[in-house]
Amino acid sequence: MTKKKPKFERYGWRKKKKLSKSWRRPRGHDNKMREHIAAKGARVKAGYRRKKEERGLHPSGVREVLVFNTNDLAKVKVVKEEIEAARIASGVGRRKREQIEEEAAVLGIKVLNPTR
Repeated sequence: MTKKKPKFERYGWRKKKKLSKSWRRPRGHDNKMREHIAAKGARVKAGYRRKKEERGLHPSGVREVLVFNTNDLAKVKVVKEEIEAARIASGVGRRKREQIEEEAAVLGIKVLNPTR
C-alpha cells in the first residue's frame, strides 16, 4: 500500500456553510473544478483506485473480520504473517468486549479496536 490518494472534497464547501465536505460531482457551467483546473482540487477518477489485492484492507495491511462474540474469533485466520485481524462490532458491550479481548490474546489474534 504505497500511494496515498487525495481527499476528494466538494467544491466550494469552505464558502457556504450549508455544503458538506462529501464529494459531489461539479456540474456548474463556470465551475473551475469541472474544467480540470489543478489548483481547485482533485476529482474522483478511476486512476486513483488501489490494486485489487490492497482493496478493503486496514491501513496496517491486514484484512478485517467483524467479531460479535468469542465464537466468531474462530473465523479469524492466524498465521505468522498476520493476514487477518479482528474488529469488535460497535454494538458489543463492555463485559463481552473484555471476554473477546482476553480470548483473542490467548489465541494470538490482533484486535484492531481494543479498549484502552
